[in-house]
Amino acid sequence: QVQVVESGGGLVQPGGSLRLSCAAPGSIFSASAMGWYRQAPGKQRELVATISRSGSVHYQDSVKGRFSISRDNSKNMVYLQMNSLKPEDTAVYYCNTKHYYDASHFDDYWGQGTQVTVSS
Repeated sequence: QVQVVESGGGLVQPGGSLRLSCAAPGSIFSASAMGWYRQAPGKQRELVATISRSGSVHYQDSVKGRFSISRDNSKNMVYLQMNSLKPEDTAVYYCNTKHYYDASHFDDYWGQGTQVTVSS
């Protein structure tokens, strides 16, 4: 069983910052593209940011310039730095691991989610 574990959520005021962390197994990390998704109440899960095995990043338009995704391959960790948070960023944030077992096929693994609430 592959365990993906998020941490770092919480309550923050509008304009504040949070950093989410995600740990994935070392046996698959370097062969995995990593991503953060979020799901607000009553809404579908949506992509927030991804980082490829080579470090290329992609962001949802609404978080560009405010959020930053990074990975530390030596620690098997991926991070999401969230700045200038808005109430509409409130959601459960999920870490996703796409483990490529060949050039074009992968297995998907998800964490349990961490709550981020932006409110005054």
